[in-house]
Order: sequence, then C-alpha cells, then structure tokens
Amino acid sequence: MDTDAIARLEALAGPQGEAVFAAITAGLDGAPYTDAAALRLGTALRRTFPAELVAEALTQTALRGRAATKFDRAGEMLLTRAGWEQASPEIVARHTAARLPGRVADLCCGIGGDLLALAPGREVLAVDRDPVHLWLAEHNARAYGGAPSMLLADVRDVDLRGFDAVFVDPARRSGGGRMRTGESEPPLQWCVGLPVPVGIKAAPGVDHAVAPPGWELEFVAVERELKEAVLWSPGLAGVRARATILPGGDSLVATPGEPVEVRDPGRFLLDPNPAVTRAGAVEDLARLTRTWKIDERIAFLSADTRVTTPFARTLEVIDSGPWDQKRLPRKLRDLDIGAVDIRRRGLAGDVDALHRTLKLQGSRRATLVMTRVRDKPWGLVCL
Repeated sequence: MDTDAIARLEALAGPQGEAVFAAITAGLDGAPYTDAAALRLGTALRRTFPAELVAEALTQTALRGRAATKFDRAGEMLLTRAGWEQASPEIVARHTAARLPGRVADLCCGIGGDLLALAPGREVLAVDRDPVHLWLAEHNARAYGGAPSMLLADVRDVDLRGFDAVFVDPARRSGGGRMRTGESEPPLQWCVGLPVPVGIKAAPGVDHAVAPPGWELEFVAVERELKEAVLWSPGLAGVRARATILPGGDSLVATPGEPVEVRDPGRFLLDPNPAVTRAGAVEDLARLTRTWKIDERIAFLSADTRVTTPFARTLEVIDSGPWDQKRLPRKLRDLDIGAVDIRRRGLAGDVDALHRTLKLQGSRRATLVMTRVRDKPWGLVCL
C-alpha cells in the first residue's frame, strides 16, 4: 500500500503531474478553487490525463490552497490533510530552527513542516517510520532549497552520536484520534532522556510540570494566536518559561519579582497575549508596562494611560461596573453599541445566549468583557 501511495506521489511530482497542475492553474484563471470548479476541471482534464492522476492533483490543489495560510511555498508542496493541519506554521518552524545549532536530527519529521526550515544551509537527518511521510518530507524540504538525509526507522533506534542537537515532534494522535493530555509517541519521558541538546514540540496546553529542572518551556504565538509550546533542554534553554510573539520575535520571560498591585480598572484594559498567560508572565508584563491587576487570579491588567506593547492588546474602557446582565441591554443601547465581541474570563455565563438577548442596533462596535474585579463579578465595555 505504501509502495502504491509513493508511486502516485512520484507521478504527481513528475512531468505529467506538473502538466496536470499547470492545466488546473490555467483552468482556474485566478478564480477560487471550489467544488464546482473541481467538478468542471476534473471532467475536462480526464479527457487528456489519467483519471487517477487528475483526482490526486485536484486533491493536492485543495490541500495547497488551505495550507497557504501556513506555508509560503504551499503551491510547490505535496501534502496530506492530517500532515498540514498538525504541522507548525512556517514562521514558527523558522523561529524554532534558529535556536538549534549545527548538525541536527529531525525525529518524527512527518511531512516536513519543521524540516523545510531546518534543512536549508546545514546538514540534517530526517527520521520517520512512515515511508509516505518520509517521501513527502524530503520533497517539501527540497521545495525550500534543503537537501536533508532521510532515514526510514523508529526514532528510538537512531544513533545520535555526532549530532549537535535534536528536534522531536512526538505524535499526539493515534489511529483512534487524539491521545490523552500528556501522552505521546514516543513518550515525553523518552524525549527528555535523549543524550544530546533537544527541542521537543508540545501542545500549547502542556503542563509546566512536565519540564524537568533546568529546562525551558517556550510558548509561541503568531500575533494573538497561540500555536505551540517547545521544551528546550539545558543545552539550549535560557530561562524557565518564556512567551515569544511572532512575527516580531518579541520575548517576555517569566521571572520572580515584586508583587503587582491589585485595584479597580482604570481607563484602559490590557488583554495579555495567550502566550504570555500560558508562560505565567502576566505579572512580568505588569511590571514592564507599569500597569496593575484588576483581580488576583484574572489575567487582565489596567492602566490610566494607553499602553502599546507587543505582549497585549489595549482596550479603552468606556463603562465599568459590577456585572448586571438584566440592565446590560439598556446600557449598551445608551452607549450606541450595535455589535459586541464578548470576552469571558473568570465569570461563568453562556456567551451565545447572551448574544441572542442583546438585540443591539447602535452604530459602534465594542468588546464586552465578563470578568471579576477583586473577586466580584464585573463587566467592562471597551472600544
């Protein structure tokens, strides 16, 4: 079965496959790729090309279109749906690759989402026990100018002597779906025991306790979307916990410091980036921006003057007071609010049901924050 799959991929990457892709591009003529377009193109192309090749090329065209949000060269790659969905975005892969020195082994390389950033300009060994993944990883790395060595093997059997660093992305899905939190293949315990400096990709919700003493846990976000966590071994670690915000590469480190003041909200509300929250660096952000907390346990900060920082978005508070859902619709109408984005943190409530009850008609759009202030239910209307 793997032999047949690889033969189909080789056909797609060969001259006839290139001709089919070129014909699809010409047939779309800049229009979006839709189900109707696929049906029209498939009917026309099967008059010239083998039906199976056309079907494979149309599938890849759809995957490339979706993967374009992650990869600059998605149009040159060959993909699987699960592979591109689970792969790191290219911008994250490049950030991770920059932290790995010298000769690197990429274990559990999958379809090459990290390999495409690791391989160009250096010696890299890519390892996977799935021959289809290994073929795809090499093809995709070469689309980015890399020339990695490829090894079909269980990563636990690989001789890592002579490598300066290892990157490993253990599988967190099995044939039955997503594994339980903390489980992976190979297990995290095996990954942290590797005899060379290592970076281990983990889910953004990873427990801080899984990082052994001396290791760093880095939470990486692209703008405000938290993408992944990486565990760095002592040979690569710099701190205990860190939030990194891309594309700027801004980094905030969680360190012990003076307690942050807790008091009522001011004119502005700071909503920390999810990477900052997960890194446990909210108080570090408060000290950096000279802001205060509005509740001991809630990850919102406040200020009386506007704060500009890559680590949070700043909202202007136009109304603040104890949470009163019965009076909320009237309050929003008085403020000329016609649409709201609802942020709920630390306060229970059905956001969808609340949306349905508001029936707003004003001219302004606002953010409605459901939260707690000094452990009391609180609502803020922000622009």
